Amino acid sequence: MSTRVLNRTKSLKSKNSSYSSEVINNRVLDSISDGALYQQKPVTVREMVTRKINKTLCCCLLFTILVTFISYYIAMNYEAKLNKLDSEIVRINSENLDLQADLDRYKSFNNVDDRVGKFNLLQKANKVIEVTAMNNDEAIITSNKPISNEFRWAIGY
Repeated sequence: MSTRVLNRTKSLKSKNSSYSSEVINNRVLDSISDGALYQQKPVTVREMVTRKINKTLCCCLLFTILVTFISYYIAMNYEAKLNKLDSEIVRINSENLDLQADLDRYKSFNNVDDRVGKFNLLQKANKVIEVTAMNNDEAIITSNKPISNEFRWAIGY
């Protein structure tokens, strides 16, 4: 409202506290303001369609962003689970290598035992001979090798 309308209204209020129909009619006629005011132009159909499309696209964008955050969260959970499984697999593989080495060693012992049994390399004695011990000093076998302090290098075993 312009200052002219406000001044007119104040003067009417001060003159008479109860408004009559004339005062109200005058007030309505005097309340029209003069000057350059912003006028809202009527909304065209094109603008209404553009606003509706923009709102729809904004909703679609927000929905897409929400779906993206949820899928990123799920992907990170799966990656964490895969990393945990990978470390478990590495641990199990190292245990498996140790167990495989033990198994190979036992198999080699078993193979040697089977071969020895197959070719009868170790045979049991057919006959046991019992010998009585004699208390004679001459019966003790002595070594004829001279004792020397010098060390001779040996090649091989």
